[in-house]
Amino acid sequence: MPEQDSVKSNKYQKWVDMAYMFDQWRIFPRVFISMYIYLLYKVVVWYMALGAPSMEQSGLVSVVVGAGAAWFGLYTGSSKSGSGKEK
Repeated sequence: MPEQDSVKSNKYQKWVDMAYMFDQWRIFPRVFISMYIYLLYKVVVWYMALGAPSMEQSGLVSVVVGAGAAWFGLYTGSSKSGSGKEK
């Protein structure tokens, strides 16, 4: 019993466990990737429906695709530990 007395319980342990679980599931990156896929779909459908797209409209599509490529590269290159490098 003396061991139990010496170990103090952390009243925030539930929050710590929830934060750890939230981090392990990588919810934010998955939500952002899902939002990007939806945005890309909408932009492509909009662009394909245009009769004669202008240079500005083509530029918008290229920016959306380029931003997605950068975001996806960051997502796949990151590790769960946050270091960005796997050993």
